[in-house]
Amino acid sequence: MKKEFGLIPWACHSNVYEVNTRQYTPEGTFDAFSTHLSRLSDMGVEVLWFMPVTPISVLNRKGSLGSYYACSSYTKVNPEFGTLADFKSIVEKAHALGMKVVIDWVANHTGHDHEWTKDHPEFYKVNQDGKFYDAHGWEDVIDLNYSNDDMRMTMIDCMLYWIRECNIDGFRCDMAMLTPVDFWQQARQRVEQEKKLFWLAELDPLENPDYMQVFDAAYTWKWMHITKKFKDEGARHIHLLRDVLIQYDDMPQYTLPAWFTSNHDENSWNGTEYDKYGEMAAALAVFSSTWTGISLIYSGQELPNPKRLSFFDKDTIEWESNPQLHDFYKCLLNLRKQHTCFCNEQLPAKAMMIRNSIDHHILSYKRKSGDAVLLVLINLSQYDLQHIEVEIGEEAGCYEELFTKEEKIVDGRYLYTNLNGWSFQIWIK
Repeated sequence: MKKEFGLIPWACHSNVYEVNTRQYTPEGTFDAFSTHLSRLSDMGVEVLWFMPVTPISVLNRKGSLGSYYACSSYTKVNPEFGTLADFKSIVEKAHALGMKVVIDWVANHTGHDHEWTKDHPEFYKVNQDGKFYDAHGWEDVIDLNYSNDDMRMTMIDCMLYWIRECNIDGFRCDMAMLTPVDFWQQARQRVEQEKKLFWLAELDPLENPDYMQVFDAAYTWKWMHITKKFKDEGARHIHLLRDVLIQYDDMPQYTLPAWFTSNHDENSWNGTEYDKYGEMAAALAVFSSTWTGISLIYSGQELPNPKRLSFFDKDTIEWESNPQLHDFYKCLLNLRKQHTCFCNEQLPAKAMMIRNSIDHHILSYKRKSGDAVLLVLINLSQYDLQHIEVEIGEEAGCYEELFTKEEKIVDGRYLYTNLNGWSFQIWIK
């Protein structure tokens, strides 16, 4: 499979932070969220992904406020969040802090009272009774008809609107596999005549490899499911995790897997990362930031946030003045900015699994670029493990652990260490 579009250089060592505007502050507005920008910049956030900023349909709305993903216009701003000027201000402030802004794009469907239902009913699929419908049984949305060329061009014009008006830096494409891949090719070809963007697909590249000729990054759903199964079954089958990682590793070099432990869907419908992973949550966050690909972080994970947020109603994140995991994420995200293994924009060093003496409990891997080395050790068990031997190969030298600043002089092929249950170490040379 040929990669049709080149990866934007800054993406391969970046991170993406999902913004749930409604729940982020008591006000639920862009202006209120903007007060968090400097904190997020300090934490090392590089890309802000805003859940849809468009207005929400009233007809067949779920809950009191409805779903972000049932829009009534592609070129207006949800008045719940503020004005177009407010959103443009957010983008400008983020850019001034060195951050990028990506918006959620819902191309498969709209809400029932979208303006196109009156102006362009031919843009929609209809059932045998001539009525709009959704093929997946989602009651608050209706499917668009991608056999209609005029609809495609109008959709692309709407995407261009946000680039021209707000100078956004990319799209996170909702349920991208439900929209024909040739539309995404058509859209990216046209849109990038205006500006080179970052394209993140909500799909798993293992299940939809043909879409990766268009998209830069995609979700690792299979990894998320296998890690939950691993934890639910008593953390006894670490080989299943390695098998899945090999599958992602075998994907074409230009594919950026996006690793995550939570997002708006997971948090609301399946539970927080602590509901799903318990003590393993922090270890998986370390993995997400250090394996090949990019990391995704959801609003409030830096608190940490212990509650499921309501999806269709107001349910504010309960912020503290000093989020407990701010420095934890700051260490991980700044590592991605600063270490040579991540910062080579043309070809960041791939993660390679390495042998350790307790490999039925410990996941160990390294990334190497020139003389710079990163060693990651993750204890995926409840047991405190002693005298672990990690085979690092020809990488002798002075190492410093990222979090504790402990130093080790390694003068042979092995690094020796101890790991408490569910703990982790990142050794930097």
